[in-house]
Amino acid sequence: MTTIRLNAAEEAFVEQQIKAGYYDNADDVVQAGLELLRERETKTAKLRALIEEGQDDIDKGRVVSFDSAEELTALILREAAETDH
Repeated sequence: MTTIRLNAAEEAFVEQQIKAGYYDNADDVVQAGLELLRERETKTAKLRALIEEGQDDIDKGRVVSFDSAEELTALILREAAETDH
């Protein structure tokens, strides 16, 4: 079993979460924190992949120019409407 050392503020936070009834014990608080970290890592990996895809599109000249924010907004709304159907 791994021992985790917390500073006073972290320990107080864990105790507050337990006293508020959000968690039954410190292990549950740590598990919730680890789950959030896993979720963040997953989202970060997805964002990095999308950034890489976008950069690849730019490198290959697959870009669209807009003369105004309104044009961009109109395109986004059209594509969103098409996605909904």
